[in-house]
Amino acid sequence: MPHFEDFYAAKLRGSLGVTDAESVLDLRGANRATAEASLKDMLERSRFAKGKTVAIRLDPPPEGGGETLFQPAGRLLLDAKRRGLIERLQTLPAQDGLGFYVALSGRSERTPM
Repeated sequence: MPHFEDFYAAKLRGSLGVTDAESVLDLRGANRATAEASLKDMLERSRFAKGKTVAIRLDPPPEGGGETLFQPAGRLLLDAKRRGLIERLQTLPAQDGLGFYVALSGRSERTPM
């Protein structure tokens, strides 16, 4: 069996989910302000640690529709990706529920601690 780099092996397995992540940030039941503060704290802490993967879990939409944290959290994470704090950002697979799979960049080698 040939050896695949992690990126290509993940492509063959499908979307990365909760079981693939090194840690889980469960924001189900959190209000918007708490969720945004938790995400910002996670991103700030990641600047001083080695990179890791995180599954971020969110509440599904309520019966009959309504707002979720998906869009505000997604915007915040997308902005962090643009700033280089996140290497990989994708949605969780359907079986894991609503949320994101994130690979945090971590502390760069040039940055002294």
